[in-house]
Amino acid sequence: MQLELEQIGKKVGRVFHIADVSLRFTAGTLNILLGPTLSGKTSLMRLMAGLDHPTAGRILVDGRDVTGVPVQKRNVAMVYQQFINYPNLTVFENIASPLRIARQSRTEIDNKVHEIAELLKLTDMLGRTPQELSGGQQQRTALARALAKGADLVLLDEPLANLDYKLREELREELPRIFSATGAIFVYATTEPSEALLLGGNTATLHEGRVTQFGPTLEVFRKPADILTAQTFSDPPMNLMPVTKLSHALLFKNHVEIPLMDRMAGKPDADYWIGFRPNHLYLHRPTPDAIGVQARVVVTEITGSESYIHVDVAGQRWVALAHGIHNLDIDTTIEVFLDPGRFYVFDEQKQLVATPDFGPAR
Repeated sequence: MQLELEQIGKKVGRVFHIADVSLRFTAGTLNILLGPTLSGKTSLMRLMAGLDHPTAGRILVDGRDVTGVPVQKRNVAMVYQQFINYPNLTVFENIASPLRIARQSRTEIDNKVHEIAELLKLTDMLGRTPQELSGGQQQRTALARALAKGADLVLLDEPLANLDYKLREELREELPRIFSATGAIFVYATTEPSEALLLGGNTATLHEGRVTQFGPTLEVFRKPADILTAQTFSDPPMNLMPVTKLSHALLFKNHVEIPLMDRMAGKPDADYWIGFRPNHLYLHRPTPDAIGVQARVVVTEITGSESYIHVDVAGQRWVALAHGIHNLDIDTTIEVFLDPGRFYVFDEQKQLVATPDFGPAR
């Protein structure tokens, strides 16, 4: 199966929820929609499923236009963040429901339900009703029913968001294997860059209803086409520093002079944006050629094993992700360090013009 979106748009009143989206998904692939809340992920999935109709463009399945075909006539399964189960049926019957509709034999149904229940750790709960389950168990039941349907297109809208941490991590590890074994097209929506990286596959980054980039997940992460994509694929968002290239140096607001990097040598003198991820803003000098700058601490967030230190540098707000506990007082002046080898460079139009050194992590 191949699913293709051709310049899809969805307008509600005067507001575009989806604008000029073109994507192509093939059988046996995992495709991630990555973006913040209200970026258009759910709206796009509803269009793929046939729950909503686009106001522009076409949806093709194996070259056939299915734009106006309702969801009931498509072989689609969808799992929402807000789990939906049949309240009066047991977990077994919830999972078995699409198999019964498909008129499979009793033996086939029993085998399939137990296979999926084992995978999603629901075996001991098959006799319970949804009201007797925790929220995470109910979500697993909804996911199991979608997998049992054997649909050509499976849409997963933040399906792990309501699960506890341990189970979420276990399922994140299992899902790529499950996806590859089915031969279906999987489309998985998430707000978390780390989840996209763990799942792999392909990733489409979304911003205000538009796809900013689509390709293999690691490639999109390492080589974002523009600042919007870079910001979307970084949590916290990528730090930005406006600089001006003057002959053999980059100047940041008359505050920091950065020696010209080799990859910028042939670029014209102009204004640029330097981007670097929070884990590449250091509290200690990482390399001899790292650049130290004075920063004012705005706030510190301690998560336990890591700390997020928000700082102000010449009016520019940055976030450093540091290992360990760093309880820094607000308004304290500290020195932070930049590694030019980790810089992304974007032009005035915010398009990528140079990538970092992808050597060993520092």
